[in-house]
Amino acid sequence: MSRDMDLKQYLCRPAKWIAGSETASVGEGRQLDWSECEAAPLSETVDGGAVIEPTEFQACWSPDYVWFRIRCTDHHVFSRFTQRDEPLYEEDVVELFIEEGHQEAGPYVELELSPHNVVFDARVWNDGQGGIARIDVEWNMEGLRTEVVRQGDELIYHLAIPTAGFARKPAPGAWWRMNAYRIDQDENGVRQYQAWSPTGAVNYHLPARFGMLRFLDQGDNPTIEEE
Repeated sequence: MSRDMDLKQYLCRPAKWIAGSETASVGEGRQLDWSECEAAPLSETVDGGAVIEPTEFQACWSPDYVWFRIRCTDHHVFSRFTQRDEPLYEEDVVELFIEEGHQEAGPYVELELSPHNVVFDARVWNDGQGGIARIDVEWNMEGLRTEVVRQGDELIYHLAIPTAGFARKPAPGAWWRMNAYRIDQDENGVRQYQAWSPTGAVNYHLPARFGMLRFLDQGDNPTIEEE
């Protein structure tokens, strides 16, 4: 694991429900108790610098789902797509790339969610040079649930990712490789590219720069420095 020590790591805690909401729809991320989940900020994709519109994500897990909540300050929304698997990456979007098998060539899962709750999902095989060798856009993630909520100046994206389609299931001590991204366009048409683990280029298909999503047990309280 030593080659990964310079990459981002996220300590993903088991999910907790807000009291009285245990029977809520699994897609309702607002019914989860996020208070103990780390909030991980995104930064400028190339150099890790400050961003104009802040973004952060949180994650938690159960045997059946991994939940993500992505909070985006967003004063100007540019999003016109309405159909699944349209090129959402051409406009405002948040993205999760997940690679469970620890093979940088893939396949890894690419999930995108627009401000209007439109989904793009695909399986990607990387050429090892920062390009795509093959992409399966026809593939759909069965059981994926999403929601986007406006709260003041923020858009809050919720994704409930079913674990059924993953060979490496979440469990205490297990880990996935992943990265979280955002593309945001301002009123002047200027685009900013954000990443949790900066890639060093305006290119998200660099799995060597994926961080680590580490699944904790309920009682775990490690720090990155202790590892």
